[in-house]
Amino acid sequence: MKREFAVIGLGRFGGSICRELSREGMEVLALDLDEDKVNEYRDIAAHAVIADSTDENVLKELGIRNIDHVIVAIGDNIQASMLTTLMLKELGIKTITVKAQNDYHEKILSKIGADHVVHPERDMGKRIAHNIISNNILDYIELSDDHSVVEVKAGSKMSGRTLVDLDIRAEYGCNVVAIKRKKEVIVSPMATEEIHESDILIVIGADKDISRFEKNLVVED
Repeated sequence: MKREFAVIGLGRFGGSICRELSREGMEVLALDLDEDKVNEYRDIAAHAVIADSTDENVLKELGIRNIDHVIVAIGDNIQASMLTTLMLKELGIKTITVKAQNDYHEKILSKIGADHVVHPERDMGKRIAHNIISNNILDYIELSDDHSVVEVKAGSKMSGRTLVDLDIRAEYGCNVVAIKRKKEVIVSPMATEEIHESDILIVIGADKDISRFEKNLVVED
């Protein structure tokens, strides 16, 4: 079953998250006041709508209450960012992630109910999108336009199985270059290495292969 997300604000940061979530097969509702930006995402997001997120009636009409996770990526308008966050909280949205302009903005957002506050100058959209998809995806580092390194926590799908059982290289085209197990780091692990729950795997590969690996072995049902 597809998880549903809303991205409010389609600037560089919000657009990056919208693209990545859509690429990962998520159902995304994209909102912005700017018609040109909305038109740019009509063929990317499941739904792209021109809307004022500070209008509670508009949010209700769009069915925002049914969304699992809302990302508020409004640009320089701190007041609109805070008003939107407040309204989403009042509407009972389960998880709200908000872009902060500065540390002061972050403090206010945390006080008014934001579950996660991110700084786009410190966090890239692709990394945040993968963190949003699963708590087991701890980090995501781009090596190039097409290749990345991902740091994932082993869950029930991998626990008790060896690397040869999982066949990550042959099945997904990715390589496990290291395993962090508590204070121990196993570099270039043997194929017979058994994965323990909560092990952290460092995996390198093409983005499309990493995406398949995450969907099948990392994201818990």
